[in-house]
Amino acid sequence: MLKEFKEFIARGNVMDLAVGVIVGAAFTAIVNSLVKNLINPLLGIFVGSIDFSNLVFTVGDAHFRYGAFINSVINFLIIAFVVFLLVKFLNHLLPAPKDDEAADEPSAEEKYLKEIVDLLKKDEH
Repeated sequence: MLKEFKEFIARGNVMDLAVGVIVGAAFTAIVNSLVKNLINPLLGIFVGSIDFSNLVFTVGDAHFRYGAFINSVINFLIIAFVVFLLVKFLNHLLPAPKDDEAADEPSAEEKYLKEIVDLLKKDEH
């Protein structure tokens, strides 16, 4: 069982996933910092304070802090927009893959199979 576990961990997909998760966490920290330290203060200049965390309503002993939820939604939208802009920028920098031309052209194997099918159809008639 230990040998199977070692083989599983050593497979490329698992290692790629681990690297992706680690890089994603680091990227999240960068984007959160960008939004918190640059984007939100910039928005604060034009909109004023966008802190809704004090908005609360109470039912009995329960306190519903819907203002904190509104702040989280606003931060999510800002972060999602910043990530969209970053991905769009990176897609613009990187050349598009040219696999479209190769995908349209059938492989040699497919050509041979088509010829065989055509010959078989001729023999049937």
